Amino acid sequence: MDKAEFESTLVAGNISPSEGDMNYIIQADPDHFITIPEMQRELNPWKDIVSLYKLLLIIRRTKPHIVHSHTAKAGTIARVSVLLYNLFCRQDIKTIHTFHGHVFAGYFSRLKSKIFILTERLISVFTDKIIAISPTQREDLVTKYHISKNDKVETIKLGFDLEPFVHSIKMKGFFRKELAIDNEVRLVGIVGRLVPIKNHFMFLKAVKRFMSQYPDMKILFAVIGDGELRGELQNFCIRQGISEYVRFCGWIKDITQVYADLDLLALTSINEGTPVSIIEAMASGIPVISTDAGGIKDLLGNRLGPQPSNGFRVCERGILLPKNDPKSLAEGMHYIIGNTERDNQQMISNAKQFVLSEYHQDRLIQDISSLYINLLK
Repeated sequence: MDKAEFESTLVAGNISPSEGDMNYIIQADPDHFITIPEMQRELNPWKDIVSLYKLLLIIRRTKPHIVHSHTAKAGTIARVSVLLYNLFCRQDIKTIHTFHGHVFAGYFSRLKSKIFILTERLISVFTDKIIAISPTQREDLVTKYHISKNDKVETIKLGFDLEPFVHSIKMKGFFRKELAIDNEVRLVGIVGRLVPIKNHFMFLKAVKRFMSQYPDMKILFAVIGDGELRGELQNFCIRQGISEYVRFCGWIKDITQVYADLDLLALTSINEGTPVSIIEAMASGIPVISTDAGGIKDLLGNRLGPQPSNGFRVCERGILLPKNDPKSLAEGMHYIIGNTERDNQQMISNAKQFVLSEYHQDRLIQDISSLYINLLK
């Protein structure tokens, strides 16, 4: 943001030990980056109350004009804090909440999901603006789950510095060297937290099916990321006899070197907002195959012409699959890998042009700046 126009303070919670810590990207002094250790993803009534109290103190000290929250837990605590502060101190701090996804499906039991939906509906009453990061997500929030009225929800797509990914070819060979494989081996990757919602078991079941059908193909499947399910996923590979084809790589700080060497990126999520890994892969010129979750179909575009009869859909900018369908994933991976680079080139070119025009950081900064200024007016 323009520092002459906006003074920003980032307040963040703690992450679980199994998640990747990205604090290293934050370039801010201690006065503008504040951690509340008690604020975390897991539900804990006592810690949540402490987080609420600490955030109230921060708001009282910094006196912001706008509080902009992200993720479900932080979003609830932030907006309740502002409500209390405005009520007791007779102020008019504005609130904005961005849904980077939602926890209304795939995370909890039906009862818990209904409680979260009702809670979010209530909180949205005293939220000034809600941001959806894709048209599909906006439709979910307004029409499917009735979280808020149409005029309160804005669609603002994500934005990134995509230049490192556009030029990721400079990193070609580094990741393959770490994996000890040569250029003749096809490399399929999946990037993300190893948690239930990402459904890595579907990916591994597809690997099993793929290798059973094409045992002579030189191919390796790389799992990039970490999380609570890592041990369970590794044991699953052992039981299925696919450990020699799957490499668990943990978190990799410079992810551009991964995309530089991939032949295909897969994503198997049950629920998503707009997955960053797909945007990064597209900018890097890597074909993408993904389940039809959340805003992914907005990324991959419309289906093309005559379709294969294997359960997957060939779209303008990638391959779309039904959720939890390892067979379709295995066939879709073979469809991409079996094609020559020339056959995939139009899809890759469409995807690259799309994300560079729609998901660049300059556009995001302009959209958020305009939203802030209009809200304060």
